[in-house]
Amino acid sequence: MSDMTFERMIRQMTPAIYESLKQAVALRKWPDGRMLTAEQTELCLEAVIRYEHENNVPEELRVGYLQQRTCGSASSGADVPPELAGLARDASRD
Repeated sequence: MSDMTFERMIRQMTPAIYESLKQAVALRKWPDGRMLTAEQTELCLEAVIRYEHENNVPEELRVGYLQQRTCGSASSGADVPPELAGLARDASRD
């Protein structure tokens, strides 16, 4: 397998390998418990991102996805759970 290139590896990656790499990046360690080096983390993350792009993984399922939120007058706060609603109290009243 000496002729394996990064691009070829991405094309041949299975969903199981993708999930394993995604978990390794999230935990910063391999399934056997060994820690990933900074270079391994970078390469795994690049492979995961490339796999997601090549395989049209839905945006909301991609690594690093953050749901678009609004703030200011455009935000109604309707989706804020009741237990968190009081966290942004007016400090000027103290």
